[in-house]
Amino acid sequence: MATGWARDGAVQDQIDGTVDEAVQRARSRLPKGESLLYCEECDTLIPEARRKALPGVRLCVVCQQARDNADTASGTYNRRGSKDSQLR
Repeated sequence: MATGWARDGAVQDQIDGTVDEAVQRARSRLPKGESLLYCEECDTLIPEARRKALPGVRLCVVCQQARDNADTASGTYNRRGSKDSQLR
């Protein structure tokens, strides 16, 4: 396949780089340390089951869902600007 001046495998390297960055970003957002008893945003009691299941949890389920939804809405921009991403 003709790719112009790009070397063989450049597209796959770009895909791999994007996946690696997403994995590193997700790992960096994992909670660390001891879980809080109360949500740091709304002061609602965080259930013991949630604290045991997810060590280092800092938000209740409702606040965590709101934060996840906000992150998803702003995380759809492809910084590399490949043609494939612009076709969505």
